Amino acid sequence: MLPQGVKKTVIDNPKKLANLIDLVNLPSTLREFVGQSRISRLGCFMRVWSYIKTNNLQDPNNKNVVNCDQKLRSILMGKSRVELAELPALIKLHFPKDPK
Repeated sequence: MLPQGVKKTVIDNPKKLANLIDLVNLPSTLREFVGQSRISRLGCFMRVWSYIKTNNLQDPNNKNVVNCDQKLRSILMGKSRVELAELPALIKLHFPKDPK
């Protein structure tokens, strides 16, 4: 069961959900990071988040900040520190506006 806010968004604008789950061909930098040539935006975000958690890249003093290693910097526009709120926007830059 979807949370009420998500449910309303999907019902009001199903294209928003489609943009998150449609498979797209990835650019080379993101392809190397993810290890797949096609993935959804949501799937890509989940892979990045998993990488951050596995490699303990969250700042210990402020869990809302990610300290990027070299591999993560390659897909996050070369930033050494990124706010968690910025992550979806930075990942979205790698995806075309119209995936089809």
